[in-house]
Amino acid sequence: MSETDLIAKPQMDALAAALRRHPKLRLAHLPTPLEPMDRLSEALGGPRFWIKRDDCTGLATGGNKARKLDYLMAEAKAAGATAIVTQGATQSNHTRQSAAAAAKLGMTCHILLEDRTGSDDPSYNANGNVLLSRLAGGKLRKLPGGTDMPAEMERVADDLRAQGESVYVIPGGGSNAIGALGYVECAHELLSQAGATGLEIDMIVQPTGSSGTHAGMVAGLHIIESEIPLLGIGTRSPREKQEQMVYDLALKTLNLLGNEVPLDRARVQANCDYVGEGYGIPTRGMVEAVQTLAGLEGLLFDPVYSGKAIDGLLDLARKGHFAGLRNVVFLHTGGSSAIFAYPNAFNANPI
Repeated sequence: MSETDLIAKPQMDALAAALRRHPKLRLAHLPTPLEPMDRLSEALGGPRFWIKRDDCTGLATGGNKARKLDYLMAEAKAAGATAIVTQGATQSNHTRQSAAAAAKLGMTCHILLEDRTGSDDPSYNANGNVLLSRLAGGKLRKLPGGTDMPAEMERVADDLRAQGESVYVIPGGGSNAIGALGYVECAHELLSQAGATGLEIDMIVQPTGSSGTHAGMVAGLHIIESEIPLLGIGTRSPREKQEQMVYDLALKTLNLLGNEVPLDRARVQANCDYVGEGYGIPTRGMVEAVQTLAGLEGLLFDPVYSGKAIDGLLDLARKGHFAGLRNVVFLHTGGSSAIFAYPNAFNANPI
């Protein structure tokens, strides 16, 4: 009998009820598929790898931010917002989906992009998520790396308010307790899918960056009282900093949901060995991993987040990290549109 069979229905029902107390839109196409990656599993010699397809959420090519925006934009709409202000790195998946969500709701979206890589590649600075954000009507402004982005957002918001706009500010990545509710819900959805099919999940692996997706999953599994190990593969920060960010946000999310059961700090685990030279800078492992998954499973991953995380998954598998496990689920956070901002990394020469 799988752990998902043993999870008490009252915990699942209580979590669903707690989520219903928070306003939510229906921007994301849910539930997303849970699929086996059998050719990859065979190539790696096991265990059986599965993928939770949050690249299929449907909003502006899909990705994990759609779940967060279901809750964030619901709050913005309830507050009567006419304008959204948010921020991210140059090739931010979050800003792409924020611009699309704002367009769908008739709001303007003001986007501040931090230059974290220093790249002068025209493809990096104008293609991929930058292009899609502009197509959705996003008003983009680029700022130097190291800028105090929250302070800059507040300055922009104040200027817009002075012009008569009602402004809702969304943090980078949509990573606050409201946004993290989207991944509390994802934990419920994933375990419901596993329980319905009799799938025993031995471990979940996912990217971890601005921390909202990881923190929401931690909080959701905690409320359900699931003991399934959850491993984040870092894309930006050293392990200690990353884990603390996730833990702190998980606590805020649990508090928002009224859960008072203490969260063990050890439940937050991150491996940050695959970041490479820095955020958004391609690594050889990422490139090879993206090519491997495209060739074996027809799946696309992005160079910044999911690509580095899938590199971690493959490398850990080859090192025996998953030995003795039967089923490992990888949470795909989307972002394949960013591939077009990195043509040189993938030797994208004309034919």
